[in-house]
Amino acid sequence: MTEQQHGYWRASDGSAVSAGQAHIVWTRAAYPALVEVARRYHAVITYADLAEAVQEASGVRTRVNQRHWIGKVLSLVIREAHRRGDPPLTALVVHATDGKVGPGYQEVLAVAGQPPVAAEMDREQHAAAARLACYRHFGADLPADGGTPALAP
Repeated sequence: MTEQQHGYWRASDGSAVSAGQAHIVWTRAAYPALVEVARRYHAVITYADLAEAVQEASGVRTRVNQRHWIGKVLSLVIREAHRRGDPPLTALVVHATDGKVGPGYQEVLAVAGQPPVAAEMDREQHAAAARLACYRHFGADLPADGGTPALAP
């Protein structure tokens, strides 16, 4: 079987890419994509849309369902944002079905040295506050009152 049927490959020439290489390349594409989202007040991006965006931007593709790899990419984004002193950009990534962050968001807390939150609504409130921090940090056009955290509808 070819790499294109089951693995990861460069769209430009079809050459194989390891999963680990793909995750790194996609993280490099995800960071600026998420910064662009953060520049629009109350904007979010779905996991699926981010997965497609990073593949398009990087030229590295896969047929593997994003549920099996997007968490690895977001984990790297969490660490990079923490290293840079940026707010957690992964708070901007939500499920299309309910507009909420996934359970993997707990890693944001762990990397920041904070205790995990057990209740889903507590996690959502933390993510909403983190999104507002992203909008403020990356220069979104905020309302006169400075903006408010937005929970999923």
